[in-house]
Amino acid sequence: MTRKGTLYMIPCPISDRTEVCDVTPAANGRIIDTLDYFIVENVRSARRFLSRAKVARRIEELEFVELNEHTRAEEVAAMIEPLEHGRSAGVISEAGMPGVADPGALAAAECHRRGLRVVPLVGPSSLLLALAASGLNGQSFAFAGYLPVKPPERAKALRTLERRARTTGESQIFIEAPYRNLGLLEQMVSVCDGETMLTVACDVTAPGEFIVTDRIAGWARRPMPDIAKRPTIFIIGRALGI
Repeated sequence: MTRKGTLYMIPCPISDRTEVCDVTPAANGRIIDTLDYFIVENVRSARRFLSRAKVARRIEELEFVELNEHTRAEEVAAMIEPLEHGRSAGVISEAGMPGVADPGALAAAECHRRGLRVVPLVGPSSLLLALAASGLNGQSFAFAGYLPVKPPERAKALRTLERRARTTGESQIFIEAPYRNLGLLEQMVSVCDGETMLTVACDVTAPGEFIVTDRIAGWARRPMPDIAKRPTIFIIGRALGI
């Protein structure tokens, strides 16, 4: 009987300005060195990560297949088929933890359908790091992903998240395309209650990391932070007290 392969969820730095060894343990490198097959969100960024991680094999010897939001279900199944015959694979996102707000979850789901083992490796997750530093409720929280793009629909979504945070105490985490970050922050300042707490976490783990929590009223008095075109996590919550 052929031994089945394993799918490894391989985290990479959130920022290109962060050294791989600063955010991932050496044990990850030892596992990566055993692999020659990678399911990645973007081949170019995956090659760059593996090169910076100083993998044992030559990059030219490795096989890459892309898994992104445009990948069809039958293509995902084909990507996982080699694992049925004993070949293990690594999943790599463009940044941070694969499978979380990331199409790599499709590869993990296909493995579970087949009874194949999925192993997450230790590494940075911008969502959890931002929450950990926020001072907001880290015991009860939800990730809402991307909010609607159109301002009226986005305003409605913001009010819904704010109401949920206020009534349940549950921290509400969400993200935006980096070039729309400032527009989202400006809209939150204009539509949310002044007492609502807001965390803005930008370039988490990078040299220019910015993580600040304040009331909406406080954000209204602050100069707008330089978060345009920079990966940013937003968290709406209720103030914690002792």
